[in-house]
Parts: sequence; C-alpha cells; structure tokens
Amino acid sequence: MSSPLAVLKLVLSKIPLMISTAVSHVLGLSSTSQKWDLHTAITVNLLREILGNSHRSTVTQQQHRSLRDPGVKGNLWVSRVSLPGPPEDALREALSQAIRALGTGGEEYSLPALETVTAEWTGYRGNVPASEPEPSISEADKYRHLMDETTSNTTIIYFHGGSYYLMDPCSTRGLVSDYARLTGGRVLNVRYRLAPQNPFPAALLDALVVYLSLLYPPEGSLHDPIPASDIVIGGDSSGGNLAAVLLQLLLQLHRSASGGGLPTVMFHGRPVEVPLPAGFALSSASIDLTGSLRSSELHALYDYLPGPPVVPPNPPPCDVWPTDPPRAHFFCEDSAMCHPLVSPLAASSWEGSPPIFVICGEERVADENKVLAQTAAAQGVPIVWEQYEAMPHCFSQLFAGTAVADKSSDNWAAFVKKVTEDPAGVATKGSYIVAKSLDTRPVDVSKLLHVRPGEVLEGMRQARDEFVRKAASGC
Repeated sequence: MSSPLAVLKLVLSKIPLMISTAVSHVLGLSSTSQKWDLHTAITVNLLREILGNSHRSTVTQQQHRSLRDPGVKGNLWVSRVSLPGPPEDALREALSQAIRALGTGGEEYSLPALETVTAEWTGYRGNVPASEPEPSISEADKYRHLMDETTSNTTIIYFHGGSYYLMDPCSTRGLVSDYARLTGGRVLNVRYRLAPQNPFPAALLDALVVYLSLLYPPEGSLHDPIPASDIVIGGDSSGGNLAAVLLQLLLQLHRSASGGGLPTVMFHGRPVEVPLPAGFALSSASIDLTGSLRSSELHALYDYLPGPPVVPPNPPPCDVWPTDPPRAHFFCEDSAMCHPLVSPLAASSWEGSPPIFVICGEERVADENKVLAQTAAAQGVPIVWEQYEAMPHCFSQLFAGTAVADKSSDNWAAFVKKVTEDPAGVATKGSYIVAKSLDTRPVDVSKLLHVRPGEVLEGMRQARDEFVRKAASGC
C-alpha cells in the first residue's frame, strides 16, 4: 500500500518536470503550446513519466493502487448490487459458439465459469453539498432514492477502462454520475473480472450476464425488467473495447438465430429472447490489442499512452504474473489477439448494429476508431463520430470540469438520450472539434482514414507476430 510519505516523495520527484513543462509552455517553446493550456501540458507530461515507469511495480501492486475506493460523497447515489450468473451452461455455450464462428480456428482460450457479477447503480443526487457523505441506509433504499430522482427511463450499462487489468467502477463514479445527471437516467457501472487472473473471455461473459440481467432480472434484483430500447451500452478505453465486443457477440447471436427471429437462450430457468439495445457509446475505445495503427507522430505529440511497437509486459514477477503456463499478453492467449471478440477492429461486419457514438481525441487509438466508424457507416450503421483536436486518451475524465470535457460529456449524453427517446432521428454525422475555441467542423465519416481492403487485418497479424516474437526472445 502506498503511504502518504511515498505519495509525497513521488510528487516531489516530479517537481523539476512540472517546472520545465511550465516554462516551455509559457514561453511558447513547446510544440503543443498553441493547442493546450498549462494544466493540460503538465497533466499529460506527468502521465507520460508515470506510465513510463509503471514496469517497476508488480501487477499486484498496480492493481491494488488502481482498485482503492475513495468512497462516496456529494451529488451521486450509489447502490451496490450483485447479479448472479445463471445455473445453466447456455450462455457459456453461446459464447463458445460465437468465438468459434468468428475466429480462424487457431485461437486458444479457456472458457470461464459463470460467476456473480457485482456492479453499482449510479444516479444523480440533487440538493446536497459536495461534502455530503453517503447515507447509512440499505442498498435497496439507496436504489429507491436514486430512482426517485430519475426523470428518464434511459439506462446506461457502463464498462470502465484500465487495460482490462486495472481499475474498478469506483474509478469512474464521477463520470457516470455526470452521465446520469445529463440524461436524467441511471447507470449500471459494472465490475467485470480483470486479467491476468481472468483472461478472455471472462469479462465478455460477465458483460453478457449483466445485459440479460437488466432485461430479465434474476430473483431478488432491485430493478424491474428494462426494455432493450431504453438501454445504451458504453465504456472508455478497454471498457469501450468490452462494449464493442459485446456488440459483436450480440450481432453474431442474431446472425445465427434460426428463422430470422430473435436469438433465444436459457437464462435462470427459462428461455429468453436476446434483442439488441438502443445504442452503443464508445469513448477512446482501445479496440486493437496489437496496436497496429498507433504509430502516428501527431498522436504521439498529444497523447500520454506509450507508442508502438506494443511490447510484452515485463513487470517484476508476483503471484499473478507471469502466468502458469506463461503467455505474452495480460488479457488473452497470444493466438487470440486478432480475434474480433478480443480486438473488434478485426470484425468484418457491423451490419444490423444499432447506432454507435464514437468519440476520441488525437490520441494513439484514434486511427483504429476511425476504421471502426467508417466501416460500420459503410455497412449502414448510424454513426455519430466526434474527434477533439489535440486531446489525449480519455480526456473527458482526465480534465473533468473543463470546457472541453463538459462539451464531450454533453454530446455523449445527448446521443444516449436521442437513441432512447427518438431513435429514428439518429443519422450518421462526423465532427472535428477545434482545440481551445471548441468550434465544430463537419467531417465525412466515410473518409476518416484511407486503408486498402485487407490492410488492417494484415497489419494486425504482423503486429501480433512481432509481439509474440519479442515475448519469446525476452525483449
């Protein structure tokens, strides 16, 4: 556990970096000074420094730091719930069939057990100061109070980021409570299983359990059945990946349904239909685990994420890493890195999808999001695309309370309300938001990034092979 003294030492060690960054920015010597304010410059440079040294900590230490719960206070309701996995094996079998259908046949994976998924219902709590503590009442009473303050049926399933091995719903409480306030609805902030302890497809199986649990509440649930037309599924970074692969899984279930009707599965003792939700909302989604499109110098200038080549993780050993038997990637077996349910950039079809909102900065994952957006749009999926000039990964969380973060959150929430309240009014639209002024310029979603047919998947496979080679050689 990090002591206050350790935290103080870390802060003090970064003071020279902060001073040099500030001087370069104020004097206009930095290449980003025309696009960023001082706060952005210092924050991004500090994150680059911290992430560059993260390999010095074990995975267990990194997880422990990222899972620390700051508690609940202020203008949000949080009701903690548990959603039991069904006793039948039907969901595991449906997932296994989808993995086989979408893959090449050479992917290795172990099918996880169905487990209880915990989550946090989150809503806006009005008329309380920022210091107001969480009330000492039951989770059921918190949920009733939460629902009393909703003004809309809109329901968001949210998956947090963290590279699939870090963070927790407690990390995104502020963000999702803002979404609840802006939509007038509620958010289910999901605690899916983390790698490397629980590799692919554990998180995806948890996501499917959560979605069906909203449609068909298990016995003892706090919520009533929620129509699919009221549900939007979203996430940031790896959580955006999880939302996208859940969409691919649902689309595959629909493709394989007999007679052209809705797919059905057994869930807690009864056959249930599996409709598609109203929409999906992806923020800085990390949809290519190979990192094959992350070499842009522009994106390197504005982002804090490390650039390519993506290298195998090499932290000090601990109880959870390296795994036994060993593998190169935290999240999945090496052979599965290009599977569409691992890296949805590899998906060939988004046809039939509900509308998708895709938002990112000029960041490392921008190009992979461009490919997803323009591919889906070309296949008839309504796509709302927004890119923010000079902004880094997950900027709306990083710079919460700033004008650029407020604009992105407002637009995210506006999409969610639109697809749940007026789905026929959602049309494909692209926007580029200019730094500082926040002026909006239209862009053609069909021409976001020039790629040849087959080029993306070929590049992903080459990047995967290089990743595996480096792992084998100890690089």
